[in-house]
Formats: sequence, structure tokens, C-alpha cells
Amino acid sequence: MKSMILFILKLLLIAFIIAAFLFAFTIVQATLTDYQPEEVEEVALAGKDINTKVPQELSFLIWNLGFAGFGSESDFFYDGGKMVTPKKQWSFKNFKGITKTLQSTPQTDFILLQEIDTRAKRSWYINHVSRLAEALPNYNYAFTPNFKVEHIPYPFFNPVGDVESGLATYSRYQIKENTRHKLPGKYKWPLSLFFLDRCFLMQRIPTQNGKELIVINTHKSAYDKGRFKQHQMEVLKTTLLEEYDKGNYVIVGGDWNQCPNSFDQNTFLKPGMTPETEACLDPNYLPDWQWAFDPTIPSNRKLYKPFNIDKTFCTLLDYYLLSPNVELVMVKGIDQQFAYSDHQPVFMKVRLK
Repeated sequence: MKSMILFILKLLLIAFIIAAFLFAFTIVQATLTDYQPEEVEEVALAGKDINTKVPQELSFLIWNLGFAGFGSESDFFYDGGKMVTPKKQWSFKNFKGITKTLQSTPQTDFILLQEIDTRAKRSWYINHVSRLAEALPNYNYAFTPNFKVEHIPYPFFNPVGDVESGLATYSRYQIKENTRHKLPGKYKWPLSLFFLDRCFLMQRIPTQNGKELIVINTHKSAYDKGRFKQHQMEVLKTTLLEEYDKGNYVIVGGDWNQCPNSFDQNTFLKPGMTPETEACLDPNYLPDWQWAFDPTIPSNRKLYKPFNIDKTFCTLLDYYLLSPNVELVMVKGIDQQFAYSDHQPVFMKVRLK
């Protein structure tokens, strides 16, 4: 009996030593390979320069692709579900649907995408950025990472693994400059090694009247209870006002991970659903600027279970911000019943005053 107890203790000690070694190795590797972007970085432009003359009326589409992992059949472990990596057939089905959706709007001038992978276990190592570039040959494009980790070790028995993902903007017009702008919002070490490095991607496009069109692709923090988003919004505001004060046109689009302050969060609530509360925009944030959103179509759904139109809580997190010299013509959410992502695309037309 005594020898059996000693044997079990030895096994437990060996298991503890192995676990401690693996933990230490993971932390050291993550520290040595930690993505450390500068405050502002130039971003390469790829593809074609199709048009040099920017018309007065322009169209936009924003969409958080959810790395083509969150079709209507999916849940997600971080939201209380079970899925970590989607089944291969689900991932491929979602990306095929995403591609067809973007190809079906061939006259869209700017396509702003978030959570688009270039290399990741979770998306079966398909480069979504280059695949979409092939599917959209009449666009140039820029990509910048905001999630670049060699290995994410959790969940322990089914880890997320390696991820390179970020923001991509596709344009039908000549781009003068692409820049990545760092946003605040880092968790403390060592958690910071495995979380996103938030940013916005800014493009500068010359117009015919000598001004510039500033197009910004943004994706604000999630799961932060608002503590990071507030600082990120202030950093963004500084850039927006600087550009508008120059006389430039400014358009921001993306996933804000917060509702517009004028949006009723119970809009999409069905009988029997449990209401949830999202963070909301500060009503005093750039009050002279215009928020452009479609209050009739949800842009985001929760992932604790597969999508059910009568049971899944849905909300509005994806929309645009326009400077006062940009006139909103129309904005419309594209309702796909969350077939390909936990977010839905939002289409918009504007006119430069």
C-alpha cells in the first residue's frame, strides 16, 4: 500500500513538472515572439489602382467576418458555448458565402473588413485576404494585423493555436497612403501576450477638389466592460478632428463593440428572451458628426448557442461615423440570418459635400 502511494505521488510530481515546464516554455516563447507594432506604421498596398477620380457619391460596405468561423450553426467557447475551431466544412462554407456576398455588390467603392485571417489554425490556414483579392480583381487592398500570436494555449485540451488576423480594406480608387494607428488597451502581462493589439487602418485618397478622403477601418475592444473602448475612442477622436480641421472628408466604419447611444437595445428582443446590456456610445462624442446605422437589421448575435431567430439575442455593433462635410444618402443592413458570421454586413452610400 505504501509503495502504491509513493508511486502515485511520483506520477503526480512528474505531471506537475511537465505542466510547469510547458507553461514556462509557452510564456517564454510568447514573450520572445510578442507582436510589438509602432504607434504609427505604413501599410503596404497591393492589387490595382483602378480609378484616380473620386466621384461625389461613394458606396461602402463593412463586415466583421469572424474569421469565417461563426456561421448560424456555431457557438463559441469564449461566449459560453463549446466550439473553439469550426469544422473544416463549416469554415469553407462560410468563406464561400462571404466571397459570394462581396462579389454580388461589384460597384461597392470601399469594403472594410474586420477579423479577417491571413494564417490561423482556427481558419484552417486559408489566407482570406489574398483569396478575397483574387475574387475581387478590380480592387486594391491593404491589410494590417491586430491579432498576431504564435500559440494561444487555451483551452488546455483544445488550444486556439497560432493566429494572424486583422483589418483589411479593399478600394476601387487610388490610395495615396495607408497607415496603421495603434490604439490603447493592453491587458497586464502575461495575458497581454495572447490578446489583440487594437488599431485602426487609415487610408488617404486624393479628391478632385484638392481635399482628401480619409477612410478609417476600426475594430474596438470586446470583453473589456468598456474600460479600453473609452481610451480608444479618445485616441480616434484626435485623428478625426485633425483631419476634418484640414478640410478633409472623414468616414469611419467597422465593429465598434458598442451600440449607438440612440439605439434601443431591446429592438430585436423576442418574447421569452433574456435581455442583455451592451456598452453604448457617449452621446457627447463628436455631436456635430453623424452616426450612420440601420436600426431595423441586427448586425451582431450572441454565440452561447447556435443561432435561433426566436431565442438568440441580437444587437447593433457595426456602423459608420461621418464628418459634417459628408452627407448620408442611405444605409442598410444586409440580413443573412447570420449564415456566414456572427456579424452581418452593412451597406452605405454617401455624398461628399
